[in-house]
Amino acid sequence: MVSSLLTDAFSVTPAAADFDLLRKYSGPVPRYTSYPTANLFTTDRAVFDPVDLIACDNQLGAGPLSLYVHLPFCASRCWFCGCTNLVTTRQSAADDYLDDLEREIALTAPLIDPARRVTQLHLGGGTPTFLSAEQLRRLGRIFRDAFKFNDTAEIAVEIDPRHLDLDQIDALRDLGARRASLGVQDTDPAVQTAIHRVQPQVLNERAVTLLRHAGFNSINIDLIYGLPKQTVSTFARTIDDVLGLVPERLSVFSYAHVPGLKPAQRIFDQQGQLPGVDEKLRMQLLAKERLLAAGYVEIGIDHYARPRDELAVAVRDHTLHRNFQGYSTRAGASVYGFGISAISTTPDGYRQNHKSLATYRMALLKGELPVARGWCLSDEDRRRQMLIMRLMCDHRLDFYALSRELGVDVSIRYAPELASLADLEADGIVVRDEHGVYITEAGLPFVRVVASRFDAYLKRGAVVHARAV
Repeated sequence: MVSSLLTDAFSVTPAAADFDLLRKYSGPVPRYTSYPTANLFTTDRAVFDPVDLIACDNQLGAGPLSLYVHLPFCASRCWFCGCTNLVTTRQSAADDYLDDLEREIALTAPLIDPARRVTQLHLGGGTPTFLSAEQLRRLGRIFRDAFKFNDTAEIAVEIDPRHLDLDQIDALRDLGARRASLGVQDTDPAVQTAIHRVQPQVLNERAVTLLRHAGFNSINIDLIYGLPKQTVSTFARTIDDVLGLVPERLSVFSYAHVPGLKPAQRIFDQQGQLPGVDEKLRMQLLAKERLLAAGYVEIGIDHYARPRDELAVAVRDHTLHRNFQGYSTRAGASVYGFGISAISTTPDGYRQNHKSLATYRMALLKGELPVARGWCLSDEDRRRQMLIMRLMCDHRLDFYALSRELGVDVSIRYAPELASLADLEADGIVVRDEHGVYITEAGLPFVRVVASRFDAYLKRGAVVHARAV
């Protein structure tokens, strides 16, 4: 029965997308890089204790570690950006920040079982390549001195092609980095001017050439659709430009317009140049059509990879994982985040550092972990976390497999949530039968909407989320 239902459902082509559905379901919903979502984290230490979370994590055995470090500095502000960043041209600010990171790691590392090995290190930002080569080398020493790395550890770095030189690349290579994610967003000069990020395509080409020559074997390109002055035709040229760079992966994000949270975005409202929702959907469908035709595999939402890339393999094996850094193949690793705003994720919960540099630094000077808030997962949280994770990664719920893993009959336990999918089923977004729930090809733009039906906290408080599409 499942196969016949899916054959009919998947016969809907992107060109036949129903724009009425877009308008109906394009309200704000979370991106589900966690469950519960970060806006629900509490400051109440009676509810969560960061040291206890680490202790509980250690009790699960010497599992692998995935480390994330947030390097927040940017030389200028991109008006679309939703990241936590600090705009400065003062290079010594990075030296002071490295002192902070050294203090934080000195407080954290002794709490972690020394037998545990690092399988991933991700340098995110901000602009990691704001740091000089010497500062990047110091960063590497700080982590290598505190943790034991597997010989095959995956080390990745986010790169701004406008701020990259050979010495920095050599430092990153010596650190062990072989994956790089390049922030491109759009290659059209008018769009770049509108978002305050002028970045000629020649800089992207230069960065890729230098990284390839240095031995980087995996390059990701970040794109954003829905930016001011973008049109379907200009975005098509951007896609052609980045395909010419032959990346292993691409991230094609929908611009999240949340001026209430990110005041710099208010300038776009003043300009009145943001594309409408119909235009955004056309850009999304165009990107999908072009990238699939070029041989890429769709990964969850927003991501594409070459068929032999480990993300594509994880999709085929149904082992894809999602966290605050996006999609990952290292589902068994605990994530330990360092730096302002960084979030750590362990099987028992989440903890997030202070977003303010001053508050973060003050905690460290007091000899305290710089944790602002967090969340301890209940058994029910874990079950819903798994359901949402599988929808976001696999676009389906397999009742038998999930019931066996979660120890409850999913079809009975979550009957109200499953019943709430009736409108989505009537609109061709999902297919349901006795074996599970399946998101159709036409329903893929609404994955987050489907996942939100299993979110027990979604209506708690007044929360700002990006629109679903």
